[in-house]
Formats: sequence, structure tokens, C-alpha cells
Amino acid sequence: QVRLVESGGGSVQAGGSLRLSCAASGDPASLNCVTWFRQAPRKEREGVATNYRGGSSTYYIRSVAGRFIISRDNAKNAVYLQMNSLKPEDTAMYFCAASVTGYCGGSPERYNYWGHGTQVSVSS
Repeated sequence: QVRLVESGGGSVQAGGSLRLSCAASGDPASLNCVTWFRQAPRKEREGVATNYRGGSSTYYIRSVAGRFIISRDNAKNAVYLQMNSLKPEDTAMYFCAASVTGYCGGSPERYNYWGHGTQVSVSS
């Protein structure tokens, strides 16, 4: 079993930055891909950034590419999401999710472990 705990959310003005953290405990060595998802009110949950096992490969959706950076620190069993140039449309609950299979895509139901989320609010 793996436990994921997010932190670092908050309220910022447009153009500001936040750094989200996802701390893994239990059996973090079993984790393959880790993806940051977000869900805004009345919208579906969407994967915004993925870090592949080993830490060197990443993926971003178009709307955050160039603004968000996902990174992984295996020594600390943590994955981070640095969010820069934040926009009001980035407002959402952000979750980290991890898979132990080879799946690294954007379908939430295929991830094995989830945190409880951290709220990000961006005002204009």
C-alpha cells in the first residue's frame, strides 16, 4: 500500500507561482508513473503533468506546457509541481496519483493510488 499526501496549495493572484508537493509513504518504490490531476467545479478531472519512473521523462498538457514543471525526488519519495504564471483558469483541486502498472496516461480510473488533494485558487 502507498499513501500520497499533497501540500502547497493556496490562493494567489494571476501571474503568481505555487509549488505543490506530493509525499509518498508505504511502498513508494513500487510506483511507476506519477501524474498531477486537477478538477475544477463542474468539470472532469484532467491530468496536467506526468513524471515517468526514473524521473527523466515528463509530459504536460498544452494549457500548462511552458508554465508548469513536474519533478521527482526519489531520495525523498516526493513529486513536485512548480506552477508559474498562474491563470484564473488554473483554479482547481489538484491531486497527485500514482500507478504501479505501465499505464501513464490521462485516465484517472487507471491509477492505483490517490491523495486527497490540495486547493489552488488564482484570482484575476
